Amino acid sequence: MTATPEPAQRTDAAETTETASSEAAGRLSGRELLSRTAVVVVSYDSAALLERTLARVAEDSPEARIVVVDNYSTPEAREELVALASARGWEAVLPETNTGFGGGMNLGAARARELGADLLVLLNPDAVIARSDLIRLAARAHADRLALVAPVLKDSTGRIVSDGIVVCLADGSMRSRRSPRPIPPGGTHPWLSGACLALSTDLFEVTGGFDARYFLYWEDVDFSARVLAAGGSLDLARDAVAVHDEGGTHSESQPQDSGQEGSEDRSKSDIYYYYNVRNRLLYAGLRLDRATQRRWVATAGRAAREIVLRGGKRQLLRTRRPLVTAAQATRDGLRLLQAARRDELPDVDEPLIRG
Repeated sequence: MTATPEPAQRTDAAETTETASSEAAGRLSGRELLSRTAVVVVSYDSAALLERTLARVAEDSPEARIVVVDNYSTPEAREELVALASARGWEAVLPETNTGFGGGMNLGAARARELGADLLVLLNPDAVIARSDLIRLAARAHADRLALVAPVLKDSTGRIVSDGIVVCLADGSMRSRRSPRPIPPGGTHPWLSGACLALSTDLFEVTGGFDARYFLYWEDVDFSARVLAAGGSLDLARDAVAVHDEGGTHSESQPQDSGQEGSEDRSKSDIYYYYNVRNRLLYAGLRLDRATQRRWVATAGRAAREIVLRGGKRQLLRTRRPLVTAAQATRDGLRLLQAARRDELPDVDEPLIRG
């Protein structure tokens, strides 16, 4: 089971935090900020997970609207999600297909705007954010309508998962702010993790939202680039924290706190490997110049291996499937890169789904 913290208790300290955030947001109170905020979550067969995570966020910050986009998986999963949303008073958006993360977020943001929200907090199903931290994010997004704001991400043990990341233009590899590895020559593109993002509806509209073609992974890298291209900024709020136990939606192994044999296995899903490898090359085709694209193509094999090894070497003793998947993803990514060069990709609202 993914561990999640208890909702923060309302204390004098919490009230002080709300007051400080309010002053930073043009003297709106914390309650007023939250009343203008919609928390948007994209779910895929995640009702049970949302009962442990999103329900705690909603209980802690009842003034905020909750919008859940249920990407279609099975009739049973859809029924379970609809029942949960109805019982909790959440708004459910029910597309007839699986629209992916970006497409789902676009649908959720549109519904949030219809409900009157002018601040959005985009949250993963396996992430939790306390009231005071949610207010800090909303305050920053309200104060600067062109800022994309992210908290520091930690796991439930307190370990930092993400506090700012760049993609290296030399080869498409990633570096966190804490990485001891040097950044290769050629510059970087900064980006903020889509596990938790806050922004105004103004910024969402001016960027055009997410590029749904990615389907899964790299759409937050692309969205960060879209924000900067639209004249916005990336704002890492170091005074705000969200808890993100990253294995909750893409790991094939048991959760780390399961206590079951094999729980130390780090292997990830076939979906994780495929879309991370493929979308690296899709991003290159959409965002980079020809010279940089050529460097990313030349390093595609090395990059695919690095992505597979995020799941550890032990998985390869059991099966070679991750390597086969990475090879297929590299092939498909190269095809998409070539299609992008010829301006032959589908519209940004059409998810590019594997096979």
